[in-house]
Amino acid sequence: MTGVIAFQGRPGAYSDLACRNAYPTMTTLPCHTFDAAMEAVRSGAADLAMIATENSLAGRVPDVHSLLPASGLFVVGEVFQRVEHCLLAIKGATEAGLKKAHSHAVALGQVRRVLAELNLEAVVESDTAGSAELLAQWQDPTKCAIASSLAGELFGLEILRRNIEDAAHNTTRFFVMARAPIGFAPGTPGLMTTFIFRVRNVPAALYKALGGFATNGVNMTKLESYMVDGHFSATQFLCDVEGHPEDPALRRALEELTFFSRETKILGVYPAAAFRKAQGSGD
Repeated sequence: MTGVIAFQGRPGAYSDLACRNAYPTMTTLPCHTFDAAMEAVRSGAADLAMIATENSLAGRVPDVHSLLPASGLFVVGEVFQRVEHCLLAIKGATEAGLKKAHSHAVALGQVRRVLAELNLEAVVESDTAGSAELLAQWQDPTKCAIASSLAGELFGLEILRRNIEDAAHNTTRFFVMARAPIGFAPGTPGLMTTFIFRVRNVPAALYKALGGFATNGVNMTKLESYMVDGHFSATQFLCDVEGHPEDPALRRALEELTFFSRETKILGVYPAAAFRKAQGSGD
């Protein structure tokens, strides 16, 4: 597939890496914010957007859940990207001479062991790739950056150590967004459906709303709540389920959901990533 894929972050960010791994023939377009990346797709400046939605260690990505329903875009795929932190330094620098490590706060919290081992002072920067860019500008052998191997390559840095993250399962999930949905036929195997719903303000509404998925044997892989417009009484739910909305079981479950919901909206139907099967098999 050719064209342009937008992402939030600087060149060399893990979102950039996810784009290049999933769509190696596409040109990546860095954007300052998630909304800017989505706007690039809406305006036609990009064909797709790679939007981080959750991380296995840090949890959900702030703001994305509220941006998705109003984006006017559709989820057409999911990508799981392993976060493999590297210890980056300028050419000629050595571990023994390092004093400070620069990176995003979350990344610094994920490499505590190597920071302690090398007795490095952690310095928080706005993002991982940005710390690599700063390091290239400073040309200071006492400073290092925690970022991706791609960031090291783009900014001409040396990798002193690879895979320094404390947890080997550190993985970020991304939604691939497009202006139009992909028309999968009902019954197509290996599909996921992502939708949002808001329950009515009645007793046991959530319990009743979800009952249809249980009775119809629909596997729900994600259910997450978040406030709408800062109101404690208005809770919206983001949900991932297996199957196509027109598959008989899922269709019945969604019909039952509407009886107990004020609003339901399907955000996308897309193929489940191979990562899910590998993870389920314990690989």
